[in-house]
Amino acid sequence: MSELEAQFSVLRKTADPAVANAIARLIEHGEDHELNRINVLDFSRQNGFDEEQVISGFLHASRLGLFDLTWNVLCPGCSGVLDAHDTLKSLRSDDYHCGLCACGYEPSVDEQVEVAFTVSPKVRRIAAHDPNTLPLWEYYKQVFWSSGIDLDKTTFDALTEEVALDSLELPAGERALLSLQLPPQFIIAFEPVTHSAHFIDVQGEPTKERQQLSLVFNKSHPPTGSITMRPGPLRLALDNQAGVRTLPTVFIAGEGLHAMLGRRRPFLTAKRMLSNQTFRDVFKADNLDIDQRLKITSLTFLFTDLKGSTALYERVGDLAAFDLVRAHFRALLGIIASEKGAVVKTIGDAVMATFVKPEHAIIAGLRMRAAMDALNAERGTDDLVVKIGIHEGPCLAVMLNERQDYFGQTVNIAARVQGLATSQSIHVTGRVVELPAVSALLRERAIKPIQKEAALRGISDKVMVYEIP
Repeated sequence: MSELEAQFSVLRKTADPAVANAIARLIEHGEDHELNRINVLDFSRQNGFDEEQVISGFLHASRLGLFDLTWNVLCPGCSGVLDAHDTLKSLRSDDYHCGLCACGYEPSVDEQVEVAFTVSPKVRRIAAHDPNTLPLWEYYKQVFWSSGIDLDKTTFDALTEEVALDSLELPAGERALLSLQLPPQFIIAFEPVTHSAHFIDVQGEPTKERQQLSLVFNKSHPPTGSITMRPGPLRLALDNQAGVRTLPTVFIAGEGLHAMLGRRRPFLTAKRMLSNQTFRDVFKADNLDIDQRLKITSLTFLFTDLKGSTALYERVGDLAAFDLVRAHFRALLGIIASEKGAVVKTIGDAVMATFVKPEHAIIAGLRMRAAMDALNAERGTDDLVVKIGIHEGPCLAVMLNERQDYFGQTVNIAARVQGLATSQSIHVTGRVVELPAVSALLRERAIKPIQKEAALRGISDKVMVYEIP
């Protein structure tokens, strides 16, 4: 058995076998571009697989060395990759600048950090492993733009003909001249390797006199420049001092370019990855550095606690109580993982979990309550009473006690809301209940939340809270 076949064999044991087989077929028979920055959500859709099983499969495949996992910082405007990191620890908290959009962004892991998978060069060598050899437009598709840009070949070819006035591959140390006819539109001279751009506002009366513009490309990421010119001939002098091949391209910044950049599809975000149980279990070493703080603009927290656990130990004895508590944990942790959540930590008999979407947390809470009812019915008791609190909002992803954790007022409120429960109930903040997806879920299940106004310990203002009966 070859080393690759042995890796596939192990993958089939650690991941869903159907997903593992599809990954093996992709590696063995996929085209080069299909193995670079794989969009696992698109892979899931194309193959009819559950997204969580596919994410788990690619994570296990990466742990086996079949893929390299990258964290790509994206421009929210054009979806260009501003920086690529092979570990989350390399992600900076300062601004990233996009030359094409002439904007700076503080990275947020919600929608600005893409998690993608590229086949390892030790497994199979593909063209993208040496990006300086890729043809110009393949470089744009495979390196500059993220997997969230949705462009098939026909559409891409039509759009590039419409939006690109001219382009060329310029070797390191070389110079070139481009002769262009400027239309009365806004023009962007962009170079994707150095991420440098120059804006040309073409306006006024047309001229027959040849206008001149010189651009120098280097690795210092110079600030975006701008100039006003008249419609007519332009001689564009290009000087490549970057030390690598550059790909200067002159775009018409009109509807065609906006249409091309507007074709988006879902991709795996860092926020979702941080709330994935397989990642937290398998890639513990790839968590944050101790001083790193990553901003998340929206994350849902679910806290549980087992009511009266001390009295339970006294009532039924340590051994029986321990078995009950373990059964309770098995049920809760299984539900969290199946509803696309992840356990952050357990504290005594309590659980702290995160969900990317609040409706998944609500469903998990309802299932947890039903699971406790079922466990109690099996034993003919009512010993297992779980209190649940849910809240959503901004937070920071941090490292605490050598564990990837979360910090902020959102976390505090979620914990305090759980503390309001006095029985096997679910307490949810008004912020969550008012979200369209949650409101629709409750209506669908004919659940009418009971409104309360609560004063939470350590929170200055009263909070609108709903009990889900």
